[in-house]
Amino acid sequence: MNVYDSEQMERLLATMNYRPTSHQEKADLIIINTCSIRDKAEHKVYSHLGRLARLKLKKPNLVIGVGGCVAQQEGDRLLKRAPHVDIVFGTFSISRLPSLIRRVTHEKKQAVDVEPTGTVEPSHIKPTNFQEARATAFVTVMRGCDNFCTYCVVPYLRGRELSRRPERILEEIRHLVAKGVREVTLLGQNVNSYGLKNGHGLDFPALLEAVNDIEGLSRLRFTTSHPKDLSDKLIRAFGRLDKLAPHMHLPVQSGSDRILKRMNRGYTTGNYLARIEKLRKAQPNIAITSDIIVGFPGEGKTDFEETLNLVESVGFDNLYIFKYSNRKNTPAFRFSDKVQEAVKGERFARLLELQSKITLEKNRGLVGTVQEVLIEGLSKKGYDQVTGHTPCNKTVNLSDGGVCVGQLVPVSIAEAFSHSLLGAPSECCGKLPGEKGGILHAA
Repeated sequence: MNVYDSEQMERLLATMNYRPTSHQEKADLIIINTCSIRDKAEHKVYSHLGRLARLKLKKPNLVIGVGGCVAQQEGDRLLKRAPHVDIVFGTFSISRLPSLIRRVTHEKKQAVDVEPTGTVEPSHIKPTNFQEARATAFVTVMRGCDNFCTYCVVPYLRGRELSRRPERILEEIRHLVAKGVREVTLLGQNVNSYGLKNGHGLDFPALLEAVNDIEGLSRLRFTTSHPKDLSDKLIRAFGRLDKLAPHMHLPVQSGSDRILKRMNRGYTTGNYLARIEKLRKAQPNIAITSDIIVGFPGEGKTDFEETLNLVESVGFDNLYIFKYSNRKNTPAFRFSDKVQEAVKGERFARLLELQSKITLEKNRGLVGTVQEVLIEGLSKKGYDQVTGHTPCNKTVNLSDGGVCVGQLVPVSIAEAFSHSLLGAPSECCGKLPGEKGGILHAA
């Protein structure tokens, strides 16, 4: 979601004749779009701001802005800690960024805007700065969350649930597809609740169906879903919609019912496992990923063992594991029975080892198969390789055979690793009629 918000800022700044640069020292304006979901992310913000203070001494006219959740959380306090910052703007204030910049540049005054007011609709939905071919894009469909999990700052920093109008979402996706985007990921803190509070006439499964009908779009994904709100109608969509990728990210957070209750998650492990069974019945090839927090306050040895058992039982394709981070303004911040850091570290390592084995085993099961890969760009593994993802969201690296960004390529999988697959085009795969994309040139 921060990637999407950053793109919205870039579109707004383009109207002021700003253009992006990859060289920080050449910038006239630097914006840090921040996250405060975990303590480590917040510390990284202030560390980076410390480095920018030295650059500001060399370039006094440099404008430095801080946006996102840390800005929303800290407000004026951020200026006291980092007085060289010029603009502080929160999660509701993106559309007002141009006026804040003008205030700083014209009036030479610092500007703070963390007012929790503003529309969920972006100011500009037409993509800009598509100098390079691009295969995938994010589109936010709603903002905020009404669930108030006891560890989470999102409802306090991004507000209550508010859904965008479906016609605006569809218009934005059509613009992206016209620019060559082949895959879109719909974003929300809890996409399952889309449309239920605003009364726009479409719930989330109906929105997926409308997006699925957009001509030129090849794949559709979404994240994130709350297990308690995962409806049978949404589950059935995986078996009905041909563009909906067979991948579901469904955060479970813990395998202990006692801890789930303390987290205020609203479901039990039994409820969760029943939904997994329904998903696999609706779409037998579906890949399921999840989030787990280890070391939540009060988590004992038995609770953690129950989490290990659940992970083995489900057999997740991948798992995002986090050590519990104490966040201000959340109920869990006041819980007294915190788990020691050493214990959290040990549990993190054990769970990571277990999931790594499961993921590697699943990836090895794909060796010898042919997977449809959407080419997204050059691989980080080497300039002679390109990279993309399968429908199940597996990363695949393959030799650059003159394929194009945005092209769907049948790839024969030759090797499997913990985090990726290696393969080669299984046949001569010239660009199909009507496909958009740019030729990749290896450096």
